[in-house]
Amino acid sequence: MSEPRLITDSTTLAGLCTAWRGLDFITVDTEFMRESTYRARLCLVQVGAPGFEPVAVDPLANGIDLGPLYELLVRAPVLKVFHAARQDVEVLLPLAGGVPHPLFDTQVAAMVCGFGESVGYETLVAKLARGRIDKTQRFTDWARRPLTERQLRYALSDVSHLRVVYEKLAADLERTGRRAWLDEELAVITDRATYEAPPEEAWRRLKVRSGNRRYLAILRELAAWREREADRRDKPRAWVLRDNALSEIAAQRPRTAKELAKLRSVSQRTAESATGAALLDAVRHGLALPDEQCPSPPPRNDKSSAPGALTDLLKVLLTFKSEESGVARRLIASADDLERIACGETAGVPALQGWRRALFGDAALDLVNGRLALSVEHGTLRLLACDGPGNGADGRARAPVQPVAAAEGP
Repeated sequence: MSEPRLITDSTTLAGLCTAWRGLDFITVDTEFMRESTYRARLCLVQVGAPGFEPVAVDPLANGIDLGPLYELLVRAPVLKVFHAARQDVEVLLPLAGGVPHPLFDTQVAAMVCGFGESVGYETLVAKLARGRIDKTQRFTDWARRPLTERQLRYALSDVSHLRVVYEKLAADLERTGRRAWLDEELAVITDRATYEAPPEEAWRRLKVRSGNRRYLAILRELAAWREREADRRDKPRAWVLRDNALSEIAAQRPRTAKELAKLRSVSQRTAESATGAALLDAVRHGLALPDEQCPSPPPRNDKSSAPGALTDLLKVLLTFKSEESGVARRLIASADDLERIACGETAGVPALQGWRRALFGDAALDLVNGRLALSVEHGTLRLLACDGPGNGADGRARAPVQPVAAAEGP
């Protein structure tokens, strides 16, 4: 096995980026650290390409210009192949100035191709590339220099095996005609809005303890302040102020530093500091908002309103459709989708849109409305089309009239 190659100079990197631009695809992975920062620190970018040895690019190398690499990722037409791309994209977006495009995510593709829920990279490598991933370096310190040969070999193994994984999944998608299904999923991953949210929306990530709109207005102001402050300091949100402190302040509405210091989650020192002043200012802003500008509470997922038996039947139907198609259950429909369908909702339910509707959603609606029945014949689950919803005029259940499908796979 050749020595792992680490790129630390701008000239070599620029030359490689020029060569890669003419290829059909490249494979990409990143290593980063974020335990002690608000923004992830990019520590390594690995690139594999057909006809080239995989290389690792060192973003921490003194004086290296990553411009050609970022331009390649964001603007060059060559396809960028990632596995579980969301975190990589989140890290690269603010540095590269855009989302890598065009993009292919082998984890999502594998779920479409029948490899189960959130399939791990090691599983795909073993099944498709007949390889093995050494994960002993998974939790290594990627910011420490120099990197060891073992670290580099681990990092490069990801993109080298990824080439074979991509080629086999892409061929399977073409064979089954499901590439458009994958493209629907990738539209979310490649949308900047997936990764960029204004500070005023930060409160939605918190566990909301009250539906009181004034409480929510104060919580929104506090969470927005913390988001900006964590960004300014480049420190994790919890290092600035913990979630429970935000909730307690919003609930108690302190007006003075003395009142703030009485709270269990705020120290005297914090209350009397610039941080305390900022927190009190956020409380005042929340209290001063007109009622109509206070946020409404998030919609509650009232599972008690969903008919339990009908939801269970939809779960059986979902499992049937998943096994029949080879597409992961979680990719087809969520538990929330099933409960909303059971309650009679149709608007905005993901399982009733796009390819999901054709695969599962129409059958789910037929089941709910009495046009489809589940049956077991000789130990095999079958779907039976019914001649209409509900019961007949004589009060007897309508009989199933046409077999639709059995539980055997495709």
